[in-house]
Amino acid sequence: MCYNGFMKNESYYQERNLKNLDRIDELLVSLPPFCEDFLRGVENRTSPLTRLNYCYDLRIFFDFLSKKKFRGKDASSYTLEDIEQVTDTDLEIFLSYLTNYQFGGRRLSCDERAKARKLSTVRSLFKYFFNKGLIEVNNTAKVSTPKLHEKEIIRLESEEVSAILDVAEDGSGLPSHASGYHEKTKIRDTAILTLFLGTGIRISELVGLNNESLNFSDNSFLVTRKGGNQAILYFSEEVGDALAAYLAQKEEDPRVPQDEHALFLSMQYRRITVRAVENLVKKYAKIVSPLKKITPHKLRSTYGTSLYRETGDIYIVADVLGHKDVNTTRKHYAAITEDHRRSVANAVKLHKKDEDDE
Repeated sequence: MCYNGFMKNESYYQERNLKNLDRIDELLVSLPPFCEDFLRGVENRTSPLTRLNYCYDLRIFFDFLSKKKFRGKDASSYTLEDIEQVTDTDLEIFLSYLTNYQFGGRRLSCDERAKARKLSTVRSLFKYFFNKGLIEVNNTAKVSTPKLHEKEIIRLESEEVSAILDVAEDGSGLPSHASGYHEKTKIRDTAILTLFLGTGIRISELVGLNNESLNFSDNSFLVTRKGGNQAILYFSEEVGDALAAYLAQKEEDPRVPQDEHALFLSMQYRRITVRAVENLVKKYAKIVSPLKKITPHKLRSTYGTSLYRETGDIYIVADVLGHKDVNTTRKHYAAITEDHRRSVANAVKLHKKDEDDE
């Protein structure tokens, strides 16, 4: 099996990583100098995107310290001696502060998961310098992680899956001003939705696909998963038909650049962006299921749930979705526990019938 798009696919992710690295350099200017040492120290076990998120979280943390502990002190002037003065009480105040705070002229609020992530980032920073012997105290270990409540699992039901594909194909329910655009994008949009719902692909994986990533001889495609690993996934004939229709349309369109290898293109004939795909999904889902907040990840959950119901094998679902830990799969797909409960509903008999009565 040969995928000619491997190197081109790699170059896309390399370009994305370079953009994230450039953004990190921009943010480091406003952070304490030792943050650069921290990011360099964790470079070999983190992706550029992870380190970029570290920067965003640390920016909020040091802004908090400037407002609440070292009042008026500029974040870029903090030293490791300042870090040693941060107590567990300060960190608990920080978590409370995140419920309602201002940053960059905007009022913001973190839920329990966002608080837990920011605390994890701060812990990583303190732990790094504590292990290096550059600070003598690490009070982050004394602070409890916010309790994470189970999130409501939102997904499309089977009739909604069929309905959203129908809307993408015929445009029914779209506002009049969107009809003109729909005629130009309906084949592409149908292919995108079908790929999400038929393979459980991540949005980053979908955006990164190239024409050469597809292999119709065995209905497979090559994706770059989280962490940069390559994986081969397979798709059904229904998904293959939608993809083939879109590729045929591209081949007949003279405006498609000859040197553009991206599979899914925007109306400007460039690789479609994550934001554009998110908006696309939201547009069609709002017509089919207005009370549900459907995102590309919810389409992934929909596929995972359907696959589990068909196979009954949580390990197959985890493997196809690219989850390293099966508990991640179990946590995200409520239908697994729902189906288990349903299957044992009649297991306990309260009245035993005599054989003669049966």
